[in-house]
Amino acid sequence: MFKRLFVSAAVAAGCLASALSAQAEPEFTFVLEHVLGPKATAQAKFLEPWAQRIEEQSDGRIKIEIYPAMALGGKPTELYSHIRDGAVDLGWSALGYTPGVYPRSEVFELPFVHTGSAAITNMAIQDIYEEHLSQDFDDIKPLLIHVHTGQAIFTTEKKIESLADVEGMKLRAPSRTGAWMLESWGAQPVSMPVPDLPQALSLGVVDGALIPHEVAIPFKIPDMTQYAIEGDQGVRFGTLVFMFAMNKDRYEALPDDLKKVIDDNSGQNIAREIGEAWDAIEPRGEEIFAKSGELVTLSADETAKFAAKADEVIDRWIAEMNDKGVDGAAIVAAARAAIAKHSQ
Repeated sequence: MFKRLFVSAAVAAGCLASALSAQAEPEFTFVLEHVLGPKATAQAKFLEPWAQRIEEQSDGRIKIEIYPAMALGGKPTELYSHIRDGAVDLGWSALGYTPGVYPRSEVFELPFVHTGSAAITNMAIQDIYEEHLSQDFDDIKPLLIHVHTGQAIFTTEKKIESLADVEGMKLRAPSRTGAWMLESWGAQPVSMPVPDLPQALSLGVVDGALIPHEVAIPFKIPDMTQYAIEGDQGVRFGTLVFMFAMNKDRYEALPDDLKKVIDDNSGQNIAREIGEAWDAIEPRGEEIFAKSGELVTLSADETAKFAAKADEVIDRWIAEMNDKGVDGAAIVAAARAAIAKHSQ
């Protein structure tokens, strides 16, 4: 009899353990892939905390597995199609890596539209998203469209103190509008994803690059460059727009309560927080660079000369948008007004 009781107790305990184990198993396991390394701001300050919140707020029903640096294969230029086609569930990348797919969002990359704060521009993006930008994102589920703090000019040997100094230099462009900006300065743009930049600098393929300090840190750009140049009062030379998005079918397959968990951690609800995380790390990047290189701030007069060239780029973009049947001037005006509002 004691033997039967022992066996019964063991079976009951096993059943209970199995039930608890089953209860602890997530209902949905999502793969999140991005283009930078595991120590980059994108993962450390955004994607990891975001994934942890999703897991906690879903009571463990959602699990997020993060794969940095395109660890699942493919190139940064292919991540958008990976999200769209369901090869991954979630992804984070720069919109500029797939030029022409998101033309409206390029408005925030135009020179001197973004004024230097990721938090401010992120809020501005949310303000105009539905009316002016959403049409570009019909085939994926955007969770956040955002920017980084903005680009300085890093150079290997040449100290830039004027617009004339840039002429003829080969500089890495982060996007096609960034390339247009460099052309307007008389420089030679060389377009490439940021993971390719260290080798390009070491081999002399480029003389420098447009890149923020926070990105320069994990890629050890301060070890390869002597100067980092920004405009008067910290003005940066454009920025880059990023997309954090989910496969539409994966999102739609979620029950309403789990959709709400995702929605509560998307768009307007996280835009300022994520921008502030980017803004906070930029001064740290400047401090690191100053230990081995020279930080250069252009005079107000020279900054104005760079800014004057922005009109050429903006007019070119507006004309291209008009050719697509889109009112480019209206988008520029809306973007500038939204940034001005959040700058007050």
